[in-house]
Amino acid sequence: MPVDPLWNSTTATSLVAQRRPGALIRLGREHRAWTLATLGERIGCSAATVSRLERRSRVVDLTLVHRAAAEVGMPRHVLMTSLAPPAATAMAGTRVTACSRDAQEDPMRRRTLFTATAAATPAVLLMGLDEALAATPAPTNGLEPLERRVAAARTLYDKGAHGRLLAVLPGLIADGHRAAASRRALDQARLSAVYTLASSVLGKVGSHERAQLTADRARTWAEISGSPLAAAAAARELAIVLRHQDRHGQAQRLMASAAADVEATGLRTDAAAAAYAQMLCTLAYTAARGGQRGEALAMVTEARRSARRLPQTPPPGGLFPISAAAVGLYAVGVHWALGDAGAALDAGKDLRPEQFPTAERRARLGTDMARAWWAWNRPEQTARALLDAHRSSPGEVRDRPAIRTIVSELAERHPHTTGVRELRAVMTMAG
Repeated sequence: MPVDPLWNSTTATSLVAQRRPGALIRLGREHRAWTLATLGERIGCSAATVSRLERRSRVVDLTLVHRAAAEVGMPRHVLMTSLAPPAATAMAGTRVTACSRDAQEDPMRRRTLFTATAAATPAVLLMGLDEALAATPAPTNGLEPLERRVAAARTLYDKGAHGRLLAVLPGLIADGHRAAASRRALDQARLSAVYTLASSVLGKVGSHERAQLTADRARTWAEISGSPLAAAAAARELAIVLRHQDRHGQAQRLMASAAADVEATGLRTDAAAAAYAQMLCTLAYTAARGGQRGEALAMVTEARRSARRLPQTPPPGGLFPISAAAVGLYAVGVHWALGDAGAALDAGKDLRPEQFPTAERRARLGTDMARAWWAWNRPEQTARALLDAHRSSPGEVRDRPAIRTIVSELAERHPHTTGVRELRAVMTMAG
C-alpha cells in the first residue's frame, strides 16, 4: 500500500524530528476531517482523552498511542521514529560514563569508579539516567561486546547492586541505540532488554515514573524487533508500574494479553514456557493486589502446572528465570496481597534460599516472608527474615521503600525484640 503523501510532508517530518507522536496523530485526524469525538469513538475513549493525547509531549499510554496512530493511517516507521529519544548532541559526547573506554581498560580505575558509585546518592545516579533518557548519550566505544555487557548488568541486578547498575545504564542505552541502528531484530530486542532492565531497577528503588517511561520504550523496541519474549518482558514491567499506580484493571488486561501472545507461540521452547509461567505469576499477583481472590489463586495453580516442565535451576541469562520454587515464592506474595498472612507463611514454609540461583531472589524470599510475618504481628520472625534477606542482598532491604518502612516500624515499635538491634545496625552501616 502506498504511503499517503501527508506523512512525507514538511510538517510531518518536522514533528517526527521533534518527537511529537501526539501532534502527528492530530495531523492525521485533521487530514481526515475527524473531530476529537470521532477519533475517540473509533479507539474507545473520550474526546478529552484524545485531546490530552495529542497535546502531551510525553507518552502516557503507549497502547492508546499505537491504536490512534493506526486509526489515522500513520505508517509504523513514522510512529516508531517519533517515539524514539532524540539523538545525541556533540556536547553529549564529552560526558564521562561508567562504561567509558578508560574505565574498561584500567581495572584499578574501574574498581575505584565502582566504589565511588556505590557511595553516590541515588539522586545523583538518577540524574545521570534522566540525562540519558532525555537525549541518548554518544556511544561509549566500549571494547567489550554489548551482549556481554548487558549480561553483566543483569548480574548486577541479580546481586541487588542497584547503584552500580544505575551507573552503567546510560552507557548501555547509548550503545544499545547505536547497535539498534543496524535494524537487525536481535539488536533491537537487546535494546528493549536494556530498557526492561532499567525499568526493573527503577521500580526497585521506588522511581515509578521513570520506570513507566523505560517500560514504554522497552515495549516500543520489542514491537519493532518482533520478539514475543521481549514484548512479554516489557509488558510485565509496565504492568508492575500500573500496579504501583493502583491501576490494577489496566495491569491485569495488559498481562492477560501478554500471556495470550506468548501462549500463541505454541510454547515449544523452554524460554517460551518460562515466559508463559512468568506471565501467569505476574498476572496472579496483579489480580491479588486488585482484590480478585479467585482469579489470583487460579493463576497460581496454572503457573505451577506450567512450571513443571522447566529446569529446577533456570539457565543463566534468561529473560524469565522462573522455576517451581519461584512460582512458590509468588504464591507467598499472592496470599500476602490477599490479606491472608497465614496462607502466605504456609506457602513459603518449605522454600529454601538454596532453591534460588540469584542473590536477588534469595533476598526476595526473605523480604516476602518478612512481610507475611509482619502482617501476622510476629516482630522477631520479621526481623530474622529481614536479616536473612540482608545477608543475601543488602540492596533488597536497603533500597526498597516498602521494606525500609517495615524496618522503621520494627525499630519504633519493638526496639528490644531479638534481631531488631542487629537489623538497625546493618541498615545504618549500609546507609
